[in-house]
Amino acid sequence: MNRASDPIFQEQLVHLPAGPVTLEGNLVVPPNAQGIVVFAHGSGSSRFSPRNRFVARVLQEGGLATLLFDLLTSEEERIDQVTRHLRFDIPLLAERLVAVARWCTEQPTIQKLGLGLFGSSTGAAAALIAAAELPDLVQAVVSRGGRPDLAGPALPRVKAPTLLIVGGRDAPVIELNEQAMAQMRAPVELVIVPGASHLFEEPGTLEEVANLARDWFLRYLPGPQG
Repeated sequence: MNRASDPIFQEQLVHLPAGPVTLEGNLVVPPNAQGIVVFAHGSGSSRFSPRNRFVARVLQEGGLATLLFDLLTSEEERIDQVTRHLRFDIPLLAERLVAVARWCTEQPTIQKLGLGLFGSSTGAAAALIAAAELPDLVQAVVSRGGRPDLAGPALPRVKAPTLLIVGGRDAPVIELNEQAMAQMRAPVELVIVPGASHLFEEPGTLEEVANLARDWFLRYLPGPQG
């Protein structure tokens, strides 16, 4: 994952209003971006997740803008380090993701771009709930090692084409993704990456995830509108 360490596009720190709190994010908009992908990281992670930053770099190189943001405030993070309950509060995370997606529609540099969501672990459930809440805004979803099953009753309401990526050695999560897939009515595909564990730490496996995600978003995000 060395390629993710050196930014090649300008990264902008942004402040994102989400109800009573303000969250921090990192926005990258390559020249002539074809869409924007908002990341929802998994439990106990942050916008500095090396795996998500690696995927974001590949998307940027493919001509997609990216927004990685913290789902919790600094104070909430400190509390969650002890209680570990906020990271599993899927409705709260989804509510904040919805707020951030709407924020994107108000920013001149990105408001005309098709919007996709990339969710990891519990963030995948938040992404699918957000997609169900914003059917006219969210146009594609990708889940990496995600728990889409935690989206529950929102699954049949998702309209956005959804790609579920799971490691071949992550048997319990494969089964949970298959169960979620059976409840979905949107176009959905499940890709199992051979030899990969839950975190895709094996050589070449995260690269495969990033390439799959890039191709999915480029396929379903329509490019600048208007």
